[in-house]
Amino acid sequence: MTERKPERRGLGRGLTALMADIGIDAGVNDPLTPNDVQRRNVDSLPVESIRANPDQPRRKFDERALKELADSIREKGIVQPLVVRPAPNLPGIYEIVAGERRWRAAQLAQLADIPVLIREFNDQEVLEVAIIENIQREGLNAIEEAASYRQLIDRFGHTQERVAEALGKSRSHIANLLRLLNLPQDVQNMVVAGTISAGHARALVTAENPIALALKVAGEGLSVRETEDLARRIATNPRTGTNSPRENRQKDADTRALEEDLSANLRMGVVIDHRAGGEGQVTIRYKTLDQLDQLCQLLSSVR
Repeated sequence: MTERKPERRGLGRGLTALMADIGIDAGVNDPLTPNDVQRRNVDSLPVESIRANPDQPRRKFDERALKELADSIREKGIVQPLVVRPAPNLPGIYEIVAGERRWRAAQLAQLADIPVLIREFNDQEVLEVAIIENIQREGLNAIEEAASYRQLIDRFGHTQERVAEALGKSRSHIANLLRLLNLPQDVQNMVVAGTISAGHARALVTAENPIALALKVAGEGLSVRETEDLARRIATNPRTGTNSPRENRQKDADTRALEEDLSANLRMGVVIDHRAGGEGQVTIRYKTLDQLDQLCQLLSSVR
C-alpha cells in the first residue's frame, strides 16, 4: 500500500462542514467507482491495523443485522469506505471515526483489507461525527435520538438551528424530541421499550403525573389523540379528567394498581376487566414480534 499523508483541515468547523468532509450524507449502498476512489483519496488498510473508537456512543450492535451486512460484503465488498484517523500514540494503527458497523461486518466476512478515508480529527470532532453517524444511519429510538441532539448542543455548543440545518431536520423536530428528556426516566424507558410511542410521550410532557398517565395509556391501548384529550381533560379538571374515553366505570384502586404493576414489569400494556362475582379477563398488548416472543417465554416458564 502506498500510504498517503492524512488530509489536514482547519479544526473547529461546523457540523455541515464535518459531514461534507467525510461524506456522511452519501448513500451507504452507493458503490465506489474508480472516479470516487481517485477523487476522494480512498486508501486501503489491513483489518488488523484498524481499531474501534473507544468513545463510540453506540455500545450495542445488532448481531443479526451485522450478519446480514457481512453477507452483503462477501457478495459486493464494502461499497462505502470507512473514515479513520491515525490513532493517538499508536504508530501504524488507525481509529475508526465513522463506519464501525462495516468494520465489524468485514471481520465476520473475513476481509483482509478495507477501503478507508484517512482524516485528521481531534477528539471533539471524532465524537461529533460518531453522534451524527448514529443519528443519520442507525435506527435510534426517540429517546436515543433526543439524547444525541442534547450531546451536540450541550457538549459542543451547537444551537438547535445549526443541528437541524446540518442534519436536514426541522427545528420543531429537534425541539419536540428534546422535550422528551424532561419526562421521568420511567416514562422514557417505556418509549425505549416500545410500550408507548414518542407521540404518546409528547402528550405527557406537561402532565402533573406523567408516570401514572403513561401506565394508563399503555394499559388501555389509547391512541395518541385519546392521550392528548386525556391529558387536556386532567389539566382542566384534575378530579374528573382521569376517566379515559374507553372507561365507562371506575375501576377500584387495587385493580388499577395491579394493572400498573403488570404493565411496568412486562413493559407491555395490561388491562384487567374484573367483574362482579370474581370472573374477568386480562388483556396484554404487544407492539412487536419480539415482545410476543418474550411474553411466550415468560408464560412457558410458569409451572
